[in-house]
Amino acid sequence: MRTRSKRYRAALAKAGDLAQPKPVADATALVKSLAGAKFNESVDLSLHLNLDTKKADQQFRGSFSMPHGTGRAVRVIVFVDDGDKVKAALDAGAAKAGGEDLVNAVNDGFMDFDVAIATPKMMRFVGKLGKVLGPRGLMPSPKSGTVTDDVAKAVTEFKGGKIEYRTDSAGNVHVRVGTVKFEVAQLAENIAAFISHVQEHRPSSVKGEFVKNVVVSSTMGPGVKILVERKEA
Repeated sequence: MRTRSKRYRAALAKAGDLAQPKPVADATALVKSLAGAKFNESVDLSLHLNLDTKKADQQFRGSFSMPHGTGRAVRVIVFVDDGDKVKAALDAGAAKAGGEDLVNAVNDGFMDFDVAIATPKMMRFVGKLGKVLGPRGLMPSPKSGTVTDDVAKAVTEFKGGKIEYRTDSAGNVHVRVGTVKFEVAQLAENIAAFISHVQEHRPSSVKGEFVKNVVVSSTMGPGVKILVERKEA
């Protein structure tokens, strides 16, 4: 049985009834009030979706730009074999940009990045990194906006708060929506915008209630349920 820390147990006592879902702003304010770590805790959102992830038409992934960013310094690399685009990517803030040399570096163990972007032409080389990048959720894909010829725009978007997301095998999506230093209104807007985005992109084959449960929490704090407007197909 897992033993909770004294700080966590104190936060639970302060939180009150966590079984009852709360409006977004109220849940966000509570999460901020319960954050007691000495570092700037991240604020994370978890959604449980009504998906059968074994079905090809219910694979759920994509990208989304948080209205207020995520409060995280994002390290981006770009796979591109055009000199002008290498410069454009680096000027936009990419940590590294290159062609087969960068592919080989990643294959040899370089993993000091959070997002990988590639041009369509480079995917025939990047494809061999599937076993390295796939399990980490870092494989570039058109659906997530990380396979594109406009590498400068993509770098700018991901460094500015654009995120990639995908469900795990149980139909859960986990995303970062900010830090406890954000204002309640900023966090609430990020959360509401992402929930709305998810609801708008439900697979057409899903019937009934799509978003089953939503929880927000800080790194070291307890989860707080969010009250979500129920939408059925």
